[in-house]
Amino acid sequence: MTINKETTSLNMPWEQEYGYSQAVKVGDTIYISGQVSHDSKGNVVGIDDMEMQMRQSYTNIQKVLAHYGATMDNIVDEVLFVTDMETGHAAAGKCRQEVFAGTPVVASTIVQIQRLALPEFMIEIKCIAKV
Repeated sequence: MTINKETTSLNMPWEQEYGYSQAVKVGDTIYISGQVSHDSKGNVVGIDDMEMQMRQSYTNIQKVLAHYGATMDNIVDEVLFVTDMETGHAAAGKCRQEVFAGTPVVASTIVQIQRLALPEFMIEIKCIAKV
């Protein structure tokens, strides 16, 4: 059985180097790769600022969702990987209600990890959305 996969890119150089897509849509489900705090040129945004990094990560998620005509309302599950639980949890409390335009209606997990792909990254957010 062949699965039809529709992929999207943010045109970051590491997509091809590492070999992945920013998202893969199969049927009515969008699997979004972990998004980090880079701008459209690949520069790290918000060094040493968890809240700014979280906001940029969500901005990148919104860009990926827009490719499929979806919004944050389509997210059903998210996992936040943070390098510091205290600052990550505090930032989530500030950011998520704004990003989700009210109380998020989403399954959510936050996990503290030792490190992300680049030492400057403090957060990575992976999501699943339905359309």
